[in-house]
This record gives sequence, C-alpha cells and structure tokens, in this order.
Amino acid sequence: MRRLFDWMDRFTERGLRGVAHRHGRRSLLGKLGVALVGGAVLPMLPFDRSGAFAAEPAKPKPDPNDPSKCEYWRYCAFDGYLCTCCGGSLTQCPPGTDASKVSWVGTCLNPNDGRQYLVSYHDCCGKGSCGNCLCNNNERERPGYRLGVHNDINWCMANASNMFHCTTSIIVGVA
Repeated sequence: MRRLFDWMDRFTERGLRGVAHRHGRRSLLGKLGVALVGGAVLPMLPFDRSGAFAAEPAKPKPDPNDPSKCEYWRYCAFDGYLCTCCGGSLTQCPPGTDASKVSWVGTCLNPNDGRQYLVSYHDCCGKGSCGNCLCNNNERERPGYRLGVHNDINWCMANASNMFHCTTSIIVGVA
C-alpha cells in the first residue's frame, strides 16, 4: 500500500512541476481573474426560457375591440374605472355624474385600421368611486409636470364635486 501512495505522490509532483515550468504565476492570476469576471457576468447573459413554459397552455389573446375590458385599444393611457362597467358608456358618464372640465389625452393605435388616434379621457365626477373594472394602462405616459398627458391626477378638481366615479374615453381626432 505504501508503494501505491509513493507512486501517486511522485506522479502528482511531476505533473505539478511540469505545469509550473510551462506557466507562470501571472498566467494563473489572469485565468483566475477571467473565471471570476466570467462567473459574475454569467447570470446577466440571455437564455431561452421557452422550454419552461412549453407545458403551460397558451392563453388566448384579449380582444382589443371589447370596451368592457382593459385591453380595449382606446384605453392605452387609461387610469380609472371603466364607465362601461359603472352604468355609463364609452363616451357618456353614468346618470348623476358630470364629465370633468379638464382631461388628459393619449395617442392610441387602432389595430383594426393601423392608425393612431388622439383619445381624451374624462373622469366622471359627483359620486363615490365606482369600484368596478379598474384599469391602469400607462402607454407613453408622461411625468406629472406634463399635466395634459399624466393619468394619475384627480381630474375632477375643476368641477363642483371633486369625487371621482369612473372614466370615459372619447376619440378627438386622428394623430
């Protein structure tokens, strides 16, 4: 048994001395540095996740032409409750509420004709919050200092009653 260990020691020593003669300390440090940096960058590389989701059933795409759903094409910059779920319509406030005197706008792509439309969003004021069909779409939303295109403001502030109920979506022109 001792002979086997002596042989393994000699074999290992010869191999390590050969590597030491062919490669310097700097190359070892360089290779360690590459390994460390490569190991840190590896999690940032893109990878294919499609195999992980292959077993999941495909979800149907939402209908962009259904005004009772948040995915409706006119709601690209919408933030609020849909008046279509609160007793109103796409363009009319429910009974007992008034349209806000000020509004915000968005430019939305109509998938049916491929054109961009300027859409004005008016809050309906005068009743407490509807609470049905909340949507918050922020496509091309601008910071709060650009008030005409910012959707996170209570736009009922200019009305007699500043209570927010729901929001309408009115096309005002082609962009």
